[in-house]
Amino acid sequence: MAQPRIGVIGGSGLYQIAAIEQVQEHVVDTPFGMPSDVIVTGELSGVPVAFLTRHGRGHKFLPSEVPYRANIYALKSLGVEYVIAVSAVGSLQEHLKPLDMVLPSQFIDLTKQRAQSFFGQGAIAHVSLAEPVCLALQSVLAEAVQTVKPADVALHVGATYVCIEGPQFSTQAESHWYRSMSADIIGMTNMPEARLAREAEMAYATLALVTDYDCWHPKEAHVNANMAIMNLMRNAEQAQAVVAKAITLLAARWPESAAHTALDAGLITSPADMAPEVRERLAALIARRL
Repeated sequence: MAQPRIGVIGGSGLYQIAAIEQVQEHVVDTPFGMPSDVIVTGELSGVPVAFLTRHGRGHKFLPSEVPYRANIYALKSLGVEYVIAVSAVGSLQEHLKPLDMVLPSQFIDLTKQRAQSFFGQGAIAHVSLAEPVCLALQSVLAEAVQTVKPADVALHVGATYVCIEGPQFSTQAESHWYRSMSADIIGMTNMPEARLAREAEMAYATLALVTDYDCWHPKEAHVNANMAIMNLMRNAEQAQAVVAKAITLLAARWPESAAHTALDAGLITSPADMAPEVRERLAALIARRL
Protein backbone atom coordinates (compact mmCIF):
# COMPACT_ATOMS: atom_id res chain seq x y z
CA MET A 1 0.00 0.00 0.00
CA ALA A 2 1.27 3.48 -0.84
CA GLN A 3 2.14 5.94 1.91
CA PRO A 4 -0.88 7.94 3.11
CA ARG A 5 -0.54 11.58 2.07
CA ILE A 6 -3.79 12.43 3.87
CA GLY A 7 -4.28 12.17 7.62
CA VAL A 8 -7.49 12.58 9.59
CA ILE A 9 -7.53 13.46 13.28
CA GLY A 10 -10.85 12.55 14.84
CA GLY A 11 -12.12 14.54 17.79
CA SER A 12 -14.76 13.83 20.43
CA GLY A 13 -17.30 11.36 19.05
CA LEU A 14 -15.32 10.51 15.93
CA TYR A 15 -13.23 7.54 16.96
CA GLN A 16 -13.16 5.72 13.64
CA ILE A 17 -14.01 6.05 9.95
CA ALA A 18 -16.07 3.03 9.05
CA ALA A 19 -15.45 3.30 5.30
CA ILE A 20 -11.67 2.69 5.52
CA GLU A 21 -10.72 -0.62 3.89
CA GLN A 22 -7.60 -2.80 4.09
CA VAL A 23 -7.13 -1.58 7.64
CA GLN A 24 -3.75 -1.81 9.31
CA GLU A 25 -2.85 -0.57 12.78
CA HIS A 26 0.52 1.04 13.47
CA VAL A 27 2.13 1.52 16.85
CA VAL A 28 4.39 4.51 16.20
CA ASP A 29 6.88 5.57 18.84
CA THR A 30 8.28 9.08 18.38
CA PRO A 31 10.99 11.23 19.98
CA PHE A 32 8.08 13.05 21.65
CA GLY A 33 6.44 9.97 23.10
CA MET A 34 3.57 7.78 21.99
CA PRO A 35 0.57 9.17 20.06
CA SER A 36 -2.93 9.14 21.50
CA ASP A 37 -3.58 5.71 20.00
CA VAL A 38 -2.50 3.40 17.21
CA ILE A 39 -2.63 5.01 13.79
CA VAL A 40 -5.02 3.27 11.44
CA THR A 41 -4.06 3.22 7.78
CA GLY A 42 -6.01 1.88 4.84
CA GLU A 43 -7.80 3.02 1.72
CA LEU A 44 -10.88 5.15 1.39
CA SER A 45 -12.32 5.09 -2.14
CA GLY A 46 -8.94 3.75 -3.23
CA VAL A 47 -6.98 6.61 -1.63
CA PRO A 48 -4.41 5.76 1.06
CA VAL A 49 -5.29 7.51 4.33
CA ALA A 50 -4.18 7.56 7.95
CA PHE A 51 -6.58 8.04 10.86
CA LEU A 52 -5.83 8.91 14.49
CA THR A 53 -8.32 9.52 17.25
CA ARG A 54 -7.17 12.60 19.16
CA HIS A 55 -8.40 11.53 22.58
CA GLY A 56 -7.70 7.82 22.15
CA ARG A 57 -10.26 5.06 21.81
CA GLY A 58 -12.54 5.22 24.82
CA HIS A 59 -11.76 8.96 25.14
CA LYS A 60 -8.86 8.68 27.60
CA PHE A 61 -7.11 12.05 27.27
CA LEU A 62 -8.20 15.46 28.51
CA PRO A 63 -7.52 18.24 25.99
CA SER A 64 -4.40 19.24 27.95
CA GLU A 65 -3.21 15.62 28.09
CA VAL A 66 -3.38 14.94 24.35
CA PRO A 67 0.17 14.22 23.12
CA TYR A 68 -0.05 16.76 20.30
CA ARG A 69 3.62 16.61 19.32
CA ALA A 70 3.64 12.82 19.18
CA ASN A 71 0.41 12.79 17.15
CA ILE A 72 1.67 15.19 14.49
CA TYR A 73 5.17 13.69 14.38
CA ALA A 74 3.76 10.16 13.97
CA LEU A 75 1.53 11.22 11.07
CA LYS A 76 4.45 13.05 9.46
CA SER A 77 6.67 9.98 9.78
CA LEU A 78 4.07 7.93 7.89
CA GLY A 79 4.14 10.37 4.96
CA VAL A 80 1.11 12.56 5.71
CA GLU A 81 1.11 15.95 3.95
CA TYR A 82 -2.51 17.06 4.48
CA VAL A 83 -4.31 16.94 7.85
CA ILE A 84 -8.09 17.17 8.23
CA ALA A 85 -8.89 17.83 11.88
CA VAL A 86 -12.45 17.11 13.02
CA SER A 87 -13.47 18.93 16.20
CA ALA A 88 -16.51 19.62 18.35
CA VAL A 89 -16.98 23.32 19.10
CA GLY A 90 -19.32 25.68 20.86
CA SER A 91 -20.84 28.66 19.08
CA LEU A 92 -20.12 32.21 20.20
CA GLN A 93 -22.40 33.80 17.61
CA GLU A 94 -26.16 33.64 17.10
CA HIS A 95 -25.95 32.65 13.44
CA LEU A 96 -23.73 29.62 14.13
CA LYS A 97 -26.29 27.09 15.27
CA PRO A 98 -25.87 23.66 16.85
CA LEU A 99 -25.36 21.00 14.15
CA ASP A 100 -23.93 23.58 11.72
CA MET A 101 -20.48 22.95 10.23
CA VAL A 102 -17.74 25.58 10.41
CA LEU A 103 -14.39 25.85 8.63
CA PRO A 104 -12.32 28.27 10.74
CA SER A 105 -9.49 30.25 9.16
CA GLN A 106 -7.99 31.77 12.31
CA PHE A 107 -7.19 30.73 15.87
CA ILE A 108 -6.81 32.54 19.19
CA ASP A 109 -4.69 30.39 21.48
CA LEU A 110 -5.46 30.74 25.19
CA THR A 111 -3.93 27.45 26.25
CA LYS A 112 -1.34 27.56 29.05
CA GLN A 113 0.05 24.10 29.76
CA ARG A 114 0.92 22.56 26.38
CA ALA A 115 4.20 22.11 24.54
CA GLN A 116 3.94 24.54 21.63
CA SER A 117 6.83 23.54 19.37
CA PHE A 118 9.04 20.71 18.17
CA PHE A 119 11.99 23.10 18.22
CA GLY A 120 14.31 24.32 20.94
CA GLN A 121 17.13 22.50 22.71
CA GLY A 122 19.61 22.85 19.88
CA ALA A 123 17.45 23.75 16.88
CA ILE A 124 15.53 26.97 16.30
CA ALA A 125 12.63 27.64 13.93
CA HIS A 126 10.11 30.47 13.66
CA VAL A 127 7.39 29.51 11.17
CA SER A 128 4.71 31.93 10.01
CA LEU A 129 1.22 31.43 11.45
CA ALA A 130 -0.37 34.50 9.87
CA GLU A 131 -2.64 32.08 8.01
CA PRO A 132 -2.67 29.00 10.27
CA VAL A 133 -5.14 27.12 8.07
CA CYS A 134 -4.25 25.96 4.57
CA LEU A 135 -6.83 27.76 2.46
CA ALA A 136 -6.41 25.31 -0.43
CA LEU A 137 -7.30 22.42 1.86
CA GLN A 138 -10.11 24.44 3.41
CA SER A 139 -11.55 25.03 -0.07
CA VAL A 140 -11.60 21.29 -0.70
CA LEU A 141 -13.35 20.72 2.61
CA ALA A 142 -15.92 23.40 1.77
CA GLU A 143 -16.71 21.70 -1.52
CA ALA A 144 -17.04 18.36 0.24
CA VAL A 145 -19.42 19.78 2.86
CA GLN A 146 -21.61 21.42 0.21
CA THR A 147 -21.76 18.14 -1.70
CA VAL A 148 -22.84 15.85 1.12
CA LYS A 149 -24.41 17.90 3.92
CA PRO A 150 -28.14 17.73 4.64
CA ALA A 151 -30.17 20.71 3.48
CA ASP A 152 -30.90 21.81 7.05
CA VAL A 153 -27.20 21.99 8.02
CA ALA A 154 -25.48 25.30 7.27
CA LEU A 155 -21.82 25.70 6.32
CA HIS A 156 -19.83 28.71 7.55
CA VAL A 157 -16.37 29.43 6.14
CA GLY A 158 -13.77 31.76 7.61
CA ALA A 159 -14.53 31.81 11.33
CA THR A 160 -12.17 32.45 14.25
CA TYR A 161 -11.70 29.59 16.73
CA VAL A 162 -10.67 30.44 20.30
CA CYS A 163 -8.90 27.53 21.97
CA ILE A 164 -9.10 27.32 25.76
CA GLU A 165 -7.26 25.03 28.15
CA GLY A 166 -10.26 23.27 29.67
CA PRO A 167 -11.29 20.74 30.74
CA GLN A 168 -13.98 22.89 32.34
CA PHE A 169 -16.28 24.87 30.09
CA SER A 170 -16.22 28.68 30.23
CA THR A 171 -17.65 31.00 32.82
CA GLN A 172 -20.26 33.39 31.47
CA ALA A 173 -17.83 36.28 31.90
CA GLU A 174 -15.23 34.40 29.84
CA SER A 175 -17.77 33.50 27.18
CA HIS A 176 -18.74 37.16 26.75
CA TRP A 177 -15.03 38.10 26.71
CA TYR A 178 -14.37 35.69 23.84
CA ARG A 179 -17.28 37.23 21.94
CA SER A 180 -15.74 40.67 22.48
CA MET A 181 -12.59 39.35 20.76
CA SER A 182 -14.72 38.65 17.67
CA ALA A 183 -14.23 34.93 18.16
CA ASP A 184 -16.89 32.80 16.49
CA ILE A 185 -16.41 29.31 17.92
CA ILE A 186 -14.75 27.83 20.99
CA GLY A 187 -12.93 24.56 21.50
CA MET A 188 -10.14 22.94 23.49
CA THR A 189 -7.99 21.02 21.00
CA ASN A 190 -6.93 22.78 17.80
CA MET A 191 -4.02 24.50 19.49
CA PRO A 192 -1.16 23.67 19.51
CA GLU A 193 -2.21 21.10 16.91
CA ALA A 194 -2.32 23.66 14.08
CA ARG A 195 1.01 25.19 15.17
CA LEU A 196 2.74 21.82 15.16
CA ALA A 197 1.28 20.85 11.79
CA ARG A 198 2.79 24.01 10.31
CA GLU A 199 6.19 23.22 11.83
CA ALA A 200 5.89 19.75 10.32
CA GLU A 201 5.11 21.31 6.91
CA MET A 202 1.69 19.71 6.76
CA ALA A 203 -1.35 21.48 5.30
CA TYR A 204 -3.95 21.71 8.07
CA ALA A 205 -7.66 22.53 8.10
CA THR A 206 -10.45 22.03 10.61
CA LEU A 207 -13.94 20.68 10.14
CA ALA A 208 -15.69 22.07 13.23
CA LEU A 209 -19.04 20.63 14.31
CA VAL A 210 -21.15 23.01 16.39
CA THR A 211 -22.71 21.33 19.40
CA ASP A 212 -23.93 24.17 21.64
CA TYR A 213 -23.95 27.92 22.39
CA ASP A 214 -21.32 27.76 25.16
CA CYS A 215 -22.87 29.73 28.05
CA TRP A 216 -23.30 33.28 26.72
CA HIS A 217 -26.71 32.88 25.11
CA PRO A 218 -29.54 34.40 27.18
CA LYS A 219 -32.17 31.92 25.95
CA GLU A 220 -30.30 28.68 25.25
CA ALA A 221 -29.19 26.10 27.80
CA HIS A 222 -25.62 26.33 29.03
CA VAL A 223 -23.29 23.75 27.55
CA ASN A 224 -22.63 20.48 29.33
CA ALA A 225 -20.79 17.35 28.24
CA ASN A 226 -23.96 15.32 27.59
CA MET A 227 -25.39 18.04 25.35
CA ALA A 228 -22.17 18.37 23.39
CA ILE A 229 -21.72 14.65 22.83
CA MET A 230 -25.38 14.13 21.92
CA ASN A 231 -25.25 16.75 19.18
CA LEU A 232 -21.84 15.59 18.03
CA MET A 233 -23.09 12.03 17.58
CA ARG A 234 -25.95 13.40 15.48
CA ASN A 235 -23.34 14.97 13.21
CA ALA A 236 -20.86 12.10 13.22
CA GLU A 237 -22.32 10.34 10.18
CA GLN A 238 -22.29 13.55 8.14
CA ALA A 239 -18.73 14.26 9.31
CA GLN A 240 -17.55 10.88 8.03
CA ALA A 241 -19.26 11.53 4.67
CA VAL A 242 -17.58 14.95 4.43
CA VAL A 243 -14.16 13.49 5.19
CA ALA A 244 -14.63 10.71 2.63
CA LYS A 245 -15.63 13.18 -0.08
CA ALA A 246 -12.78 15.55 0.81
CA ILE A 247 -10.25 12.72 0.53
CA THR A 248 -11.53 11.88 -2.96
CA LEU A 249 -11.32 15.53 -4.02
CA LEU A 250 -7.85 15.96 -2.55
CA ALA A 251 -6.50 12.91 -4.34
CA ALA A 252 -7.77 14.30 -7.64
CA ARG A 253 -5.91 17.59 -7.17
CA TRP A 254 -3.14 17.45 -4.56
CA PRO A 255 -3.22 21.25 -4.22
CA GLU A 256 -0.02 23.13 -3.48
CA SER A 257 0.19 24.52 0.03
CA ALA A 258 2.48 27.14 1.51
CA ALA A 259 2.58 24.89 4.56
CA HIS A 260 4.61 22.32 2.63
CA THR A 261 7.63 24.64 2.55
CA ALA A 262 7.09 26.45 5.87
CA LEU A 263 10.58 25.67 7.14
CA ASP A 264 12.26 27.17 4.09
CA ALA A 265 11.81 30.59 5.67
CA GLY A 266 11.31 29.37 9.24
CA LEU A 267 14.24 27.10 10.07
CA ILE A 268 17.03 29.18 11.58
CA THR A 269 19.50 26.48 12.64
CA SER A 270 21.07 24.63 9.74
CA PRO A 271 20.93 20.83 10.14
CA ALA A 272 24.70 20.85 9.68
CA ASP A 273 24.95 22.92 12.87
CA MET A 274 22.69 20.65 14.90
CA ALA A 275 24.10 18.02 17.22
CA PRO A 276 23.56 14.46 15.96
CA GLU A 277 20.98 13.75 18.66
CA VAL A 278 19.05 16.90 17.65
CA ARG A 279 19.02 15.89 13.97
CA GLU A 280 17.79 12.46 15.03
CA ARG A 281 15.03 13.94 17.18
CA LEU A 282 13.80 16.13 14.33
CA ALA A 283 14.53 13.70 11.49
CA ALA A 284 10.98 13.41 10.17
CA LEU A 285 10.59 17.21 10.13
CA ILE A 286 13.88 18.15 8.47
CA ALA A 287 14.25 15.18 6.13
CA ARG A 288 14.18 17.45 3.04
CA ARG A 289 17.29 19.17 4.32
CA LEU A 290 19.36 16.15 5.31
